[in-house]
Amino acid sequence: MTDSNAAPVTGDSSNALATVEAEIARACKDARRDRASVTLIAVSKTFSADAIMPVIGAGQRVFGENRVQEAKGKWPALTAAYPDIALHLIGPLQSNKAKEAVALFDAIHSVDRPSICQALAKEIESQNRHPQLFVQINTGEEPQKAGVAPGEADAFLASCRDTYGLTISGLMCIPPVDEPPAAHFALTAKIAARNGLINLSMGMSADYATAIMLGATHVRVGSAIFGHR
Repeated sequence: MTDSNAAPVTGDSSNALATVEAEIARACKDARRDRASVTLIAVSKTFSADAIMPVIGAGQRVFGENRVQEAKGKWPALTAAYPDIALHLIGPLQSNKAKEAVALFDAIHSVDRPSICQALAKEIESQNRHPQLFVQINTGEEPQKAGVAPGEADAFLASCRDTYGLTISGLMCIPPVDEPPAAHFALTAKIAARNGLINLSMGMSADYATAIMLGATHVRVGSAIFGHR
């Protein structure tokens, strides 16, 4: 998938990407899953275009960003050069950024409240652009963290569909840092299954293999590819 016009593949990030790809393949094999069933999102937040280029050159085409404004500043030129790149918003979204988010991103992983649903529905209709949408579940019910409480997830998903006309593709979770992630991944998968959702955005650099074992379809890997910020 490497473009002949890409910058040379140099530095640790391209090697790290190969290591992550091998680990994903191994986890899929252990889980008796097809490697194609898992999308690797390379989380490039806070990294410059120059830092991202070797990873693009190594063939990676799906990237994750936390903030609309940061992504808006560095990605348009990259996506113009590499039109097959897909951008995922994996951080919190403010209602007043919905217009820019719908225009820029191919997927939004942080749908979590009615105001966001309303703003997204308006922009999706206005722009006739349909990013993949994930509802974020706050599996640990942490007050400082965004997301819908597990006990409210079914009703929220119904309102996304019935009240706002949104098509929800799947669920996303970020387990508490001080707890084993497996139970949180399993809970997210259970909520998705009973609501007929097939996509699960879960697992980061430290735990993506566990997430794959528990059904993740999208893993969000940053530091294991780009290094620590």
